[in-house]
Amino acid sequence: MSLHGIDTSTHGGYLSGLVVLDLGQLHPGPYTAQLLQQLGATVIKVEKPGGDTSRALGRDTYAKYNRGKPSIMLDLKQADDRATLLRLARASDVLIEGFRPGVMARLGLAPATLALENPRLVICSITGFGQTGPYADRPGHDINYLALSGYWAVPSQVRDVAARPRLRLSDYCAAMHAALAILAAADHARKTGEGQHLDVSIHDAMTAWMAPGVDAVQRHGGPGMGLDHVMPDNDIFETADGRHIALGILEEKFWDALVNALGADFPLLRDPAYAQRAGRLAAKRDLNRQLREIFASRTRAQWEERLAGLDLPWAPVLEYDEVFENDHVRHRGVVNAQARGDGPGFPVRFSQSLPATAGRVAELNEDRTDILDWLRRKEDEAR
Repeated sequence: MSLHGIDTSTHGGYLSGLVVLDLGQLHPGPYTAQLLQQLGATVIKVEKPGGDTSRALGRDTYAKYNRGKPSIMLDLKQADDRATLLRLARASDVLIEGFRPGVMARLGLAPATLALENPRLVICSITGFGQTGPYADRPGHDINYLALSGYWAVPSQVRDVAARPRLRLSDYCAAMHAALAILAAADHARKTGEGQHLDVSIHDAMTAWMAPGVDAVQRHGGPGMGLDHVMPDNDIFETADGRHIALGILEEKFWDALVNALGADFPLLRDPAYAQRAGRLAAKRDLNRQLREIFASRTRAQWEERLAGLDLPWAPVLEYDEVFENDHVRHRGVVNAQARGDGPGFPVRFSQSLPATAGRVAELNEDRTDILDWLRRKEDEAR
């Protein structure tokens, strides 16, 4: 069947024929749907009156996760629009929503109700704290889930600070888990005819990521410098021009490579106490300070020239105007240099090509007529 010029059963892609209703807002739900879309699913954006909250944050913010999704506006407080959503649910395979627990039920759209309309439907509810538990009704955003998951309880640097991540880390974490769970549940539904309700908690997803680190801190008796994963030679170092170099030494061979390259100019690196990882960990404050002084002695460009070609895990910390110009980024093509506004593609290379994702950004309710026409044809076909 055709929806906005796309044949939902044969248009290509590994998830060809999978129809997804995206009722999500802001980041987690829309990004989950986008991942499925990039693999070939057809995604219909169902928006509240006024649109996805991200529209109020600017066109670029909305476009980031919603490019290529046809839009229909439904006021789920109105009986006619609820009926339309139920019709769409009957014609779809997956429904993603991000309302607070209980809202869908109060609207007459509880998972059990949706399952009566379409027993094969996979319903994915993405909320901050899940459908149950003491925090289930609490509001939250990325920074709150990080705080409660132990993100800042696990030190990662010798001079550790509670710095905020530069992206919505817990939102991405939850979205990737949600997409993976949807694929498993949709495959189960295809084989058995049984859909199910997926309860995705953003906090749960982030806590699962943080649990091994938190456990290590607990077993150590607290976040002291004795933690093995806090390493003096695996850090970000400022250079003489105020820029930075990221050094990622872990294996002994890479420490040896650093010493061989720089030891003549910086003899402190040849101290026998640093020859083994255990010794470097025992003296991590002193060694980290010495490395800071070493990297502060030259500009980033000088370090790039000095370290180029070495079998050593290092990288310049790129500025905003350098990332897309990087030779490797250009070669891999995850970001199209000619169409950066279209956003990145799916960041995994398949030996067989992925479908092209449409670059159009729909206005609110722009595709209502097309979507309803598609729905009527789908219903006629099912009779």
